[in-house]
Amino acid sequence: MEGFPVIVKTLFGLESVLAQEMEALGLQNVKILNRAVRFEGTMDDIYLSNLSLRTALNILVPIDEFEAFDEQELYYNIKMIPWFDYLEVDQTFSISATTSSDTFKHSKYVSLKSKDAIVDKFRDKFDQRPSVDTQNPDIEINIHIYNNKVTVSLDSTGPSLDRRGYRLSKNEAPINEVLAAGILLTSEVKNHSVIYDPMCGSGTFSIEAAMIVTNTAPGLNRSFSFQNWSNYEPEVFEAIKNGLIEKQTAPTAKILARDTDRKALDITAENAERANMDEFISLKQEDFFESVPVDSAGIIILNPPYGERLNPQKIEEFYKSIGDVLKQKYLGHEMWIISSNFNGLRALGLKPTSKKVLFNGSLECKLQKYEMYEGSRRAFN
Repeated sequence: MEGFPVIVKTLFGLESVLAQEMEALGLQNVKILNRAVRFEGTMDDIYLSNLSLRTALNILVPIDEFEAFDEQELYYNIKMIPWFDYLEVDQTFSISATTSSDTFKHSKYVSLKSKDAIVDKFRDKFDQRPSVDTQNPDIEINIHIYNNKVTVSLDSTGPSLDRRGYRLSKNEAPINEVLAAGILLTSEVKNHSVIYDPMCGSGTFSIEAAMIVTNTAPGLNRSFSFQNWSNYEPEVFEAIKNGLIEKQTAPTAKILARDTDRKALDITAENAERANMDEFISLKQEDFFESVPVDSAGIIILNPPYGERLNPQKIEEFYKSIGDVLKQKYLGHEMWIISSNFNGLRALGLKPTSKKVLFNGSLECKLQKYEMYEGSRRAFN
């Protein structure tokens, strides 16, 4: 079966991680772009990718590409697309647009003009039109404009893939599931026998880690926009889904979710149960600063407070205390920490062995790795 181009969107800094995931799935002609990765595939690959990729946000199938230098050209070219192949008159649709163009500066206007072109095409032929539904559309259309180049795609995903379906309960500042998975994959968490999430919050790191170490595909508990496409084959989709379920394994690591807040642990427990990962996660109310390692080695994944509600001196003292605990108690361990508070990271008093820039929402963060080898106490005290 001949393949077609597919664009997989991701977060800044996770492009190479996503590309590695795609190559591991056997996807062809993988090419890294800006906040996206391209491959060539079939509908089977669309099903597999949506179910399997941990660091993907949305999976787009381009259906047309053209140049437009004003709104009339945009309208005309959008209207010329054979929409009857993709959209039924009794279906609903939505349009999302992103623009980086001197000509088309407002994405909402691009969406509105494109919507007009589509509904006018249907009115001209059927004297009726499909409705727009921004909340739960049958068909999702993506329009990307760079300078004057317009790419029109069908979004095969629907609500972005970070919406795994398990996190109905959350604390004040939960980390995005895709970002959490990207950090865990970057840290090669699967190579460790103990995974320690000492400030677990709503449990995203622990749940994503559990899915990784049990080889559980992240999209098993949700639906996708491609299920409304005219060429959707439910039997094929179910076969691919069942094949992924059969590949699930026993966990390769202990996962320790800890927090000082009882409510956070209750939320983690609820979310883990919805993800069917609760049996693989050990929950305990514990203060990291008074903790004791359960093994001589392991990996610590930390998303501490960034200090936006605390004065700078207090947050730096907090980070210094983290560094002190690591040096005093966690020799032989590896820690990965993400934070937007760069002064706080310096206050750890440790030398990172790797650094990476990521964004947690709109906040620019650093993901840093620390190896607590023997001699760390002497080197950094």
